[in-house]
Amino acid sequence: MAGDDDAYVYDEETGEWRPASEMAAASAEAMVVRDASGAVLADGDSVVLVKDLKVKGAGQTLKQGTVIRSIRLTDNPEEVDCRYEGIKGLVLRTEFVRKR
Repeated sequence: MAGDDDAYVYDEETGEWRPASEMAAASAEAMVVRDASGAVLADGDSVVLVKDLKVKGAGQTLKQGTVIRSIRLTDNPEEVDCRYEGIKGLVLRTEFVRKR
């Protein structure tokens, strides 16, 4: 069992107070980001687009097969943050990328 000095966090799903260390471990396990083919993505991975995507606000279309390097995971497991030439703040849905 957790020690008496452990901080507790309210778990909204169960309605119980649980040790913070237990909650942190559970959220890390639950946050698995997968690409369109089911491969696990991590910070710094390179991905390839699986279809043409129109970029809102940039007036540009990213073509299928475009390589995006050094992605960053976000709080949302369905999105990755990345950079591409001339487009700042680009966020891609994981359903449109495949790990390279």
